[in-house]
Formats: sequence, C-alpha cells, structure tokens
Amino acid sequence: MPFSVAIVGRPNVGKSTLFNRLVGRRVAIVAETPGVTRDRRQGDGRIGPLRFRVTDTAGLEEAAPESLGGRMMEQTRRALAEADVALLVVDGRAGITAADEHFAAVLRRAETPVILVVNKCEGAAASAGIAESYALGMGEPVAVSAEHNEGMNALYEALAGFEAALGEAVWQDGDGHGHGTPAPEPEVAAPEVPVPEAANAEQKLRLAIVGRPNVGKSTLVNRLVGDERVITGPEAGITRDSVAVEWSFRGRRIELVDTAGLRRRARVRESLEKLSSEDTHASLGRAEVVVLLFDATEPPAKQDFGIANRLAEEGRAPVIVLNKWDLVDTPGGVMQDLKSRLENSLPQLQGVPLVTCSALTGRGCDKLMPAVLEVYGRWNIRVPTSALNRWLNDATDSHPPPLASGRRVKLRYITQVKARPPTFAAFASRPEALPDSYRRYLVNSLRAEFGLDGVPIRLFLRKGKNPYVKK
Repeated sequence: MPFSVAIVGRPNVGKSTLFNRLVGRRVAIVAETPGVTRDRRQGDGRIGPLRFRVTDTAGLEEAAPESLGGRMMEQTRRALAEADVALLVVDGRAGITAADEHFAAVLRRAETPVILVVNKCEGAAASAGIAESYALGMGEPVAVSAEHNEGMNALYEALAGFEAALGEAVWQDGDGHGHGTPAPEPEVAAPEVPVPEAANAEQKLRLAIVGRPNVGKSTLVNRLVGDERVITGPEAGITRDSVAVEWSFRGRRIELVDTAGLRRRARVRESLEKLSSEDTHASLGRAEVVVLLFDATEPPAKQDFGIANRLAEEGRAPVIVLNKWDLVDTPGGVMQDLKSRLENSLPQLQGVPLVTCSALTGRGCDKLMPAVLEVYGRWNIRVPTSALNRWLNDATDSHPPPLASGRRVKLRYITQVKARPPTFAAFASRPEALPDSYRRYLVNSLRAEFGLDGVPIRLFLRKGKNPYVKK
C-alpha cells in the first residue's frame, strides 16, 4: 500500500488547494470563505515518481464535542491517527497565529510525524512568515505555493524519506503476488441470453448517493460502511464536498460517494452553495449507479423527480430509496402513491428498484446493495444481435409501424451499439417518419423482452438497409 499523508492546519491556509495540487485535479471545493471543508476527503497524490494516499481535512478548531465544529475536529483527529505523516499547513503571508502555535503544540505530542508546510509563498510577501515558522519548533519548514505550483520539489524531498522508510509502494494480493493481467471474463454458454458486458469483480463500482438536503445521505453512507466516515447531524447542508469513500461489499470494490444536498436552482444564491451543487452534478457524471434518496415522511417534491429525470437523461443506473421508513404511519399508501407518481412522471425508468429503509436504525439497509448490484448488471447487459432481430420481427408483426404518406415504414435490422446504458440502433426505410409513440412502444417492448427494468434505454433510428443482406 502507498504511504498516507494527512493535510492539517487552521481554516483558510490553503489545505484544499494543496490537496487539489497533489491529486492533480480540482476535486475539493476551494473558496475564500473559511471552513469550507468539513469531511475528510481522500485521493491518490503524486509528486513526480512519488505516489501516496492523501487526505484533506477540516480546519483545526477547538469546539464542544457535540457541536458541528467538534464533529469536524474528530474527523481530523481520525485522519491524523491513520496517516503515516502529516503536513501542518500555515499561511506564509498571514504569519504565525496563536491558533498555529496551539495546534503545533498538539501535533508535537502526537505519534504521527509532522512536516511543516508554509503555503502562499509566491513572491517576497511571505519571507517574514517563513522566518516566523521556525518558532513553532517543527524543524525546517517547506515553503510552497499550492496555487502557483511552486515548491513542490522541496515537498517531494521531505516526503521521499517516508516512502523509503515504509518500503516500495506495491499493491499485492493475498498470496503476495502483484496484480497483473485481469482475470479473463467467463465464457457465456448460451449466446442468445443477454449478458453483462463487464461484470468483473475486480472493477470498482462507482456509486453516488444524491437527494435534497437533510434526507439522510451521510447517515446512509456511514451505515453502509459501518463507520462514522462522514459528518452527520440535525443541521441541514452539513456536506459541502462530494466525499468518496473506498469500500468493499461481498468482495466487490465500491467507491461510495456522499454528495451535497440538491435544491432548486432558483433557491441556490450563495456562491459556496453553487460550488457544492456543481460538485454534486460532477459526481453524478462520474457515477455508474446512483441512489436517489427520498424522505419517506414527506411527499416527493418536483425536484426529486427532476433529479431522477436527469439521471435517466445521463444514462445512469438508478435506485430509489425511501429513508426514514420506520417513521411512516401508512406505508402501503405512501408506496402506492410513489409508484403512481413514478409511472406518470418517469415512464423512461419503468421498473426502477424501490428500497425502503431507516439509515438511522439500519432496518432494511441490507436490501440496498443487492438492488444496486442487480440494476448495475442490467445496465451492463449486451443482447446478441440474432436475439434482437428475432424480437424485432415479432414486435413489428404484432404491432406494425403506422402508415406515413400512404406507405408503411419498414424496420429492417437492429443491433446493440453499446452498454452502460443499453443503447440500440435500428435501421429503417424512413426513420424520420416513425412517430415517437412507436419508438416508445419499441423501447417498452425491449425492456420487457430482455429484462431491462429500471435502466435507461437509448434507441436510435437510422436510415439504411440490413448490412448483412447481399447486394
């Protein structure tokens, strides 16, 4: 395993900017507002040939344990305890503050080795801050500018010694052998049956949890991983960054992403909330399966169906979860109402899995991951071309395409062009004349015939003849 690095320091010294610089992309939200980061965020860091696991943390602040600040501080302490080395970041332009001195004293008593990093050292304005940093008693400071990519060579030299001490960073399996070529996919005995395209357990499944604020997303993440991995509480909008948590379920590698609550755009006014919303939408773009979390004690809002519709448009595999189910007085009525509204509002997600649970108590949460893996398998399905064309003949015989300008549109051939989501191309004599109602008929028939319930299906109509017919 690569060695691990925790970035700590008081608020607004540039910890998240340094984190983004080390992972090589803008992952953590960066803003002028102090205290933007609240949860631990992890990523794969790199400086030249040096590889390590890096953790961004909330600003070091003393607060009551039960307060939000106290919960943030606890997450920072845990990151520090799990790290092989910590980077204490101070602001070179602001100089050393009383908070820096206090937390430097705390870190000197910790077992984790600490490297002092003086950030924002571009130009001559930080020279006084660099000189002051020696008074912290943490040895030679490393002067960097994370925003301008300066001083990374010095940081590399400071971290390289820890890699040497911990040994070469190599991923190994249980037998002590490095991972080489992935195991071949199993042969399919019956080629006429739809099969997953890439259901290899070695692949990481990217799973995001989304929903409105305060529906229990972070509580559900902690329940699934069995650890207080992200901050929870009664306050709405605690999560700001999308936090990815590495996890394993029945031997399957999962990247579980907790996201900030989504509100209607008209209500998003503050710049920080806009950044959080953009970060959530970016996480949706990277996800494969998305859990859309509803609060079962409240009627679904228009925005909930708007999020679900966006998932369908982007081709993600959705699972709808009704949280706080233990607080529902009439479960039968609530479920019937939701199914009716889904049928009317989201016909393109017909058959989407519905899971009821209580993330707080854990009741019903064991049903979630089997539903996720099931819909993920359907999302990866590839249907043999011969089976598709037998279906097409049967579908057009039982319900022929309508007449257009006195002539019937002929559907000659269909093939699957990709999976994730299942995407098909049908060749027709006049595709532009085929009405949308008939296209919907074909999609619904495809869904029923090949077991594609709950996943988006894309069907493109193209002009042309059967490519396998001899001229």
